[in-house]
Amino acid sequence: MDNSSGVGVLDKAALVLSALESGPATLAGLVAATGLARPTAHRLAVALEHHRMVARDMQGRFILGPRLAELAAAAGEDRLLATAGPVLTHLRDVTGESAQLYRRQGDMRICVAAAERLSGLRDTVPVGSTLTMKAGSSAQILMAWEEPERLHRGLQGARFTATALSGVRRRGWSQSIGEREPGVASVSAPVRGPSNRVVAAVSVSGPIERLSRHPGRMHAQAVIDAAQRLSEALRRSA
Repeated sequence: MDNSSGVGVLDKAALVLSALESGPATLAGLVAATGLARPTAHRLAVALEHHRMVARDMQGRFILGPRLAELAAAAGEDRLLATAGPVLTHLRDVTGESAQLYRRQGDMRICVAAAERLSGLRDTVPVGSTLTMKAGSSAQILMAWEEPERLHRGLQGARFTATALSGVRRRGWSQSIGEREPGVASVSAPVRGPSNRVVAAVSVSGPIERLSRHPGRMHAQAVIDAAQRLSEALRRSA
């Protein structure tokens, strides 16, 4: 099959990126993998490095750069948000509580989509709200599967413990009772991307009077189902 687009420099740049998909490569390795002339391979790799699509490891070998991860995350977020509306609306209707979708951004979490309870007392989290990663059931979800070093750092000053997060990983869902805000309870579950990494948390939240002090008993299954629907949508579109 002809893989040429008719734009030679782009085709060659794509060859370089594809060669790096399997791991770090020296210039000689790039030449061998791509069939490009040594000066051409070097020129393209350095140009891609300028645009952060290629980087260097500690040994000076070429590797895929951080810009590719940023673009992939943006594409994943678009797919996630396109699917989130109807899933959160269904979750709200099934549970009778406000539903939210959170993503981690640095040391905070952001509400990227929501479906509010239509009447009565409710927990309102506007889209775009930035909340702490130190408290709340969705913070537990976004923290629980982190790398050990980041997990240890994130637990400093948190309202939950490493033991609690171990339980979250075992159950596959989390709950909080007055952890983020007095009088508010919530239940969350993880949304996973195509690589099985946790990319978001789906939550329902409302007053403790309705959700009780064991909100997971009432709503964990519905929240897990919603998270799985979003995870499946991300896998299908990958």
